[in-house]
Amino acid sequence: MEILSENRSFGGSQKVFKHPSNTCGCEMTFAAYLPPQAEDGPVPVLWYLSGLTCTHENAMVKGGFQEHAARHGLAVIFPDTSPRGDNVSDDEAYDLGQGAGFYVNATRDPWKPHFRMYDYIVNELRSLVIENLPVQDRHGITGHSMGGHGAMTIAIRNADLFQSLSAFAPIAHPTQSDWGRKQLSAYLGDDESTWAEHDATLLLEEHGWKGDLLVDQGANDQFLDLLKPEALADMMARRRQPGQVRMQKGYDHSYFFVNSFARDHVEWHSARLN
Repeated sequence: MEILSENRSFGGSQKVFKHPSNTCGCEMTFAAYLPPQAEDGPVPVLWYLSGLTCTHENAMVKGGFQEHAARHGLAVIFPDTSPRGDNVSDDEAYDLGQGAGFYVNATRDPWKPHFRMYDYIVNELRSLVIENLPVQDRHGITGHSMGGHGAMTIAIRNADLFQSLSAFAPIAHPTQSDWGRKQLSAYLGDDESTWAEHDATLLLEEHGWKGDLLVDQGANDQFLDLLKPEALADMMARRRQPGQVRMQKGYDHSYFFVNSFARDHVEWHSARLN
């Protein structure tokens, strides 16, 4: 790993790295916040997956996680949302291609050679973080919008790898949303039977989650009809899944919303990881 930047933050260190990725076939960039407690020994990890159009930088700068992570002794990993580069396929639309990896392994051209964000998060970057940073092999995961979709689907499918799970305004039922059907058909093909393993509502119905869930959703979110939180809440009730879907009055889809509830989520993960 090559370090690109390092800044002191709340007694800890906010770092940005790049590395060659065998999984994605290009250089990848990610950020890692290491709390002051990491100077004395390994700390648990909270993964934050970002949404459409974001890079590693958006939540690192706007999410407000460092202060709370420093207080509770958690490292926070901010991956990028897709492979990038001149040789990586892209699309003119903001919600497909670079910046919109959707945390799946693409099986269709032209996306197949590089768009393998599921394997990148679950296997390659996870191993890189554990081997090179002062962290424990104890992990929580959260994310916003497309990243909330990624966090929930990755954790439910890999319950042995994650001890805690939450989400901010996740794309909760992508197989029934324009934020989902477009990307899943482009990356995976038209056989909708292959889409279910990337839909948090359907995965919850089939597998449940081993712990409790925390989901925050802005009640004034301009993308509410695309996110479909009601499908997730209904499935949690039907399956009697422990957890909460909290509709937050007056909040939209922005990082002001994420920043407002970052403390709640860090404290929630800390209680389950420490």
